[in-house]
Formats: sequence, C-alpha cells, structure tokens
Amino acid sequence: MARIIETATDAIERTTVDPVTLDLIENGLRNARYEMDEVLYRTALSPGIREQHDEFPLIGDPSGKMVVGQFGLSIPDFLDGFDDTVEEGDVLLTSDPYACGAAISHANDWLVVMPIFHEGRVVGWASMFGHMSDVGGKTPCSMPTDARTIYEEGVVIPPFKLYRNGELNEDALRIILNQVRMPDWNRADLGGLVAACRTAGRRVVEMCERFGTGTYLAALDALLQRNYDAMKVLLQAVFEEGRTLSFTDYICDDGVGNGPYELKLSLTRTGEKVHLDFTGSSPQAAGPINYYINENLTRMFFGIYMITVADPQILWNDGFYPLVEVTIPEGSYWKPRHPASLNGRNHGIGRVFDLFGGLLGQTNPALLNAAGFSSSPHFMYSGYYSDGARQGEWFQLYSIGFGGIPGRPLGDGPDGHSLWPSFVNIPCEYLESYYPLRIERWETVADTGGPGLHRGGNGVDVAYRFAEPGTIAIHDDRWLTYPWGVNGGAPGARGTKWIERASGEREVLPSKCHDVPVFPGDVLHFVTWGGGGWGDPLERDPALVALEVARGLVTVDGARRYGVVLTVDGSVDQAATDTLREQMRAARPAELPVFDMGPPLEQLLERCEAETGLPAPRRPVWT
Repeated sequence: MARIIETATDAIERTTVDPVTLDLIENGLRNARYEMDEVLYRTALSPGIREQHDEFPLIGDPSGKMVVGQFGLSIPDFLDGFDDTVEEGDVLLTSDPYACGAAISHANDWLVVMPIFHEGRVVGWASMFGHMSDVGGKTPCSMPTDARTIYEEGVVIPPFKLYRNGELNEDALRIILNQVRMPDWNRADLGGLVAACRTAGRRVVEMCERFGTGTYLAALDALLQRNYDAMKVLLQAVFEEGRTLSFTDYICDDGVGNGPYELKLSLTRTGEKVHLDFTGSSPQAAGPINYYINENLTRMFFGIYMITVADPQILWNDGFYPLVEVTIPEGSYWKPRHPASLNGRNHGIGRVFDLFGGLLGQTNPALLNAAGFSSSPHFMYSGYYSDGARQGEWFQLYSIGFGGIPGRPLGDGPDGHSLWPSFVNIPCEYLESYYPLRIERWETVADTGGPGLHRGGNGVDVAYRFAEPGTIAIHDDRWLTYPWGVNGGAPGARGTKWIERASGEREVLPSKCHDVPVFPGDVLHFVTWGGGGWGDPLERDPALVALEVARGLVTVDGARRYGVVLTVDGSVDQAATDTLREQMRAARPAELPVFDMGPPLEQLLERCEAETGLPAPRRPVWT
C-alpha cells in the first residue's frame, strides 16, 4: 500500500459550504476536468488520442475517490497495489492491470496518477489514462487476437515513480520506449497525460487558495454526499426490495475459436443497498477478450448508467459506492487469473452497459434502452512504404470504429456513432494525408438499425482501399449474436468484415484477426452492427419511414418491416399500409416481448457458417 508523506501535521477544519460556493467549486472542478482533455489533445501525436480522444481523466479527493471524471479507473485500487512512498512532485505510472487491482484493464492503457499537494498536505489526486497505439509485443498496435497471456501483448509497466520529487526517471522511460514501435508517439502521449494531471493540480491548488483548504475539502465531501443521497433515492425508487433481477448477454468469440461467452449479472436490493453479482458468467477466455473489472469500477459503471438514464442532472462521482456491493467470481471472464491475456477487453466494457440496461428495464420498461454499439471495434493497418520519397519508412494506424446506437424511450438511436459520447472519428482527410490508403466509402448501412417505434441506429460501412502492401488487424464482435430490441422493437443487424481483393476475389474475415496481408488495390469493408429497435415498429409514423427511405437510411423492402408500403414515387400508400399492418398484427402475439434477442443461441450456432461464412465457435467450459 502507498505511504503518503506529508509535511503538514495540523488538522484541517472542514467548514459548512454555502450553495453558491459549492456550485463554484463544482464547476471549477468540471472545467478543470475538461481542461485536462484539451491539454492532452494538443500534445498527443497518436491518432487514437489526438483525433479520437481515447483517454479518460479524473480528479479525486484526498482518499482518491473520484469527484469529477469520465470513467474507468480507480485511484484507491492503484494505491493499494503501490508499495512505495508518495511525496510532493511524484508522478506515478503503470500499465499492469494485475498490479493495480484492475484500475486499468489492459497493457495498452498507460495510467498516470499524481498527488495534489497544497501547503504540505495531499488535497486531492489527478489521474488520467490513455490508450497507447503500440506497446510492443508480437503484432503492430499490440493487440494480437490469438494472445493467450499478457506477456504476448507488449511491455507491461509495473507501478513506479516516473517522476520522483519532480525529476524524470529518464533511464526507466528509455527502457520502456525501447519496447515500442512508435516511441515518438508514446513519449508525446505520455507527456500529455502528465501535463494534463499537472494542469488539474494547479486548478485544485488555485481553488484551495481562493476558498481556503477547509472549504475546498468540505465541498468535495458535500459533492460526494449529494451523490450518495441521490443514488439512495434512485435505488429505492427503481428496484423492488428483496427481488432478484438477472440478465444475460454474450460476447461472440474470443479470437481463438471459443464462444459465445455468457455474461450474466444479477441484482438484488436489500434495504438501502443493492448487490451486483456476476456469478453464472462464463469462465475466463483462452483468447484476449477477458475483461478484468474490479469491484469499484463495477460500482462506477452502475452509477454512470443509473444516473445517466434516470436522473442525468446529477454529477456522478464515487460518493454512492457504500450503497453497492459486488461479487465477481475468481477465474471468470470478469476476473481472470494472471497471466490471462486482456488486450481485447473493449467488448466487455461496452457489454456491461447492455447488462445494466437489461436489469433496469425489467423494473420499468419505459426506461429501457435496446442493445446497441456496445464496443469500440479497432482497425489497424501497418507496413513499410515500398517506394518513393518515403521508401522504407514505417507506417502504423490504430483507429476506433463507430456503429448504431440503440433505440431509446426518447427517440431513435444515432447512426454511426461511438459507444463513448466523447469519442470522435478520424477525419478522412487525416487518414488519406498520413497513411497510404483512400476512403472509398464512409456511410451508414440502410436497414441495419432494428425496427421499432424508435429505430435503432444504423451501422457503418467504411471501405479502405490500400495503396501499400502491409498487414491489417481487426477487433470487433456481434458477428454471431444480435443487438437485441426491446418493448416490441426488433434486433439490429450483425457486423461483418470482408476484403475485395484486387484480383476480384472476396475474402470474409473473422471479427477478430491480425497479420492479414493486404496489397495495393485491395479494399477492406469494415461494416459495424446496428442498434436494436425500441417499441412497436407498427406504431412508427409512416411518413417518417418514407422520409428515411428517401434519405437512404431505410430501404423500400426495409419499410415493410414497419408495415409501410410505398408507391413508385416514394410516398406512403396509406391503404396498402393499413392492410399490411393489420395482417402483421394478426400474425404476431398480442403481447409483444420486452426483449427480442433474435434466434436462440443453438440455432445461431447451427446456422453460423451458412449465414456468416465463418465456422461456429466452441462453447467455453470451466476447467
């Protein structure tokens, strides 16, 4: 456990904070958190961070509890695994999930943690992690889809002091950067993470000096308490006392032929508290899809979902953690044993939110979202320029794909969007300027969003034409199971990937693959999945369906899934529509299902090769 060295020994008297001061400090922290983002964006070199914003900041109280942040790391878990002193001027770094209690979840994430000192005492913590586009290992971008251990995935950095009393450990950094393919990128990205944390530290110190340290710390306590009080009310309003809710979703495969992996989550409220239990989930995967999630991150994700869906006016933080108990079985998909591989854990991160949605919706279907683009699929392309002024120069692209967001109670799911709201795509102009490729197509795919009163968002087809020989790698999912619809809505379409070779051949690719050779003139179609639909599609406004057909979001045939018939000029044939809808209602059950998961799993496996062109995975078993 970390040993904090403070020179101040007198106690700080926390005062009562008036509402105006609390509001000023809250918004000061919120602004500092966004300033952390901007500092990093303007400093980083890798497209994953600089262009797509694959990073996550946090500002915590003196114990490490998050007061403002984005998601996905736990300072207390990091400090529990850091066996050294922490002093003013220190900056800590790790990329080892197993050494920090899963404060991060794979070796590509470099986590920077910095104490914030004021007048000799710790008044808070600043932390940020970013996805490094390469950390070494056997494949470019360090995400081998057949990895069996974390040792195959690149350099794994134990927790250590990158800066000690303000002095950079140049030797350690030199050793780390010697393991990676793009050291300039990593140095710039890491420098940006440190600069962002120092920016947060300056802002916190400024607030301590402006309002007084006692007032500032009291404000943090008030913000955490406010979150606790709000969540206590939400839990009792949403979940029935003593009733156990369970929901199961799947990850299709692990990259080495096993799957689907069953992800089960149960919830029980007893008094003021809820218990989240992952018992019943599949065992840890042989391949790299394991998501090592700790109990605090489970609490964080649950709180994010609850507050975002039920009461988005609340600024979520770690204050509610005492209200949530968590059970995660050892050796399961959610808590694999060292040294299990972890690089493809992005599918599990997204699926957590689908699981929470499935639980929440059972108590109140009006609050239920369908399943959507619950992953951050990766596309990677690398090689050496074969001729010209850049002959022999290495190029390497890491990028994150977008897909269909689920239909929701308030409306349609956006087409071609990221799982994470802060992520943006890499502009085509950037890709074509910095890499030997051309974007032949970047468009949403009609009918991939599930039909519903509120349509699921469509997936995206990005077609990359390669100008240089190289290799590509893909991390994706939902190629076998469907993103489910809710409240009568239908599932969205599955994702698919294929290469149109320059020779005219068509090669279907699995959703997880690496070291696939490509040559000039080859075109990769990276098609992502759609979101599930929400509500009865026969209740959707026919005029809106016709408009979406005109816009290329729904086809004429797809309109019939809503019971809408169009004339030759694209207008609604009202009489034919009324007749078709009457026939469709008569042929279906009177009560529509809350969840439409698509065909049963055994049927999906039986039809797998015929429908997808890929062999069916083997069901995982506990050993």
